[in-house]
Amino acid sequence: MKAYFTKLLIYLCISYTSISLTAAVYNLVNGNEPGSANTLVMFAFCLISSIVLSFYELLPDVSPLAMIIIQYLVACALCAVLLLILSLIEPISPKGWFEYYRSFTIPYIIWAGIYYFSVYLDTRKKNDLLKEIQKKEKE
Repeated sequence: MKAYFTKLLIYLCISYTSISLTAAVYNLVNGNEPGSANTLVMFAFCLISSIVLSFYELLPDVSPLAMIIIQYLVACALCAVLLLILSLIEPISPKGWFEYYRSFTIPYIIWAGIYYFSVYLDTRKKNDLLKEIQKKEKE
């Protein structure tokens, strides 16, 4: 049942994201809604943070705290590159830069915390299974 709801939530998120992005691109092209560009930037920020968070499994020897800091700095650097490119199209004020980073940092910290907590729970579960297997081997 848990797997069903997980799969349902994933499909819901994918569907909503697809519809939102399609609407944002359509509105941006037709000039209907000025906030569509922000929707696309937020999607790009989410994509950057998701990719950066997924690199955790590639470096298992790095401590979790160091990994969190490194990942945040890499994500911020990639977002800065994106914003620099976007600022060539439309200038961004210093307050705009601050607002972009604030709107990126708060959700990033929340979701990174959830992600690392799930990694911790998964590691703990695997450790318990390993101990159980070792205990059965000794008997």
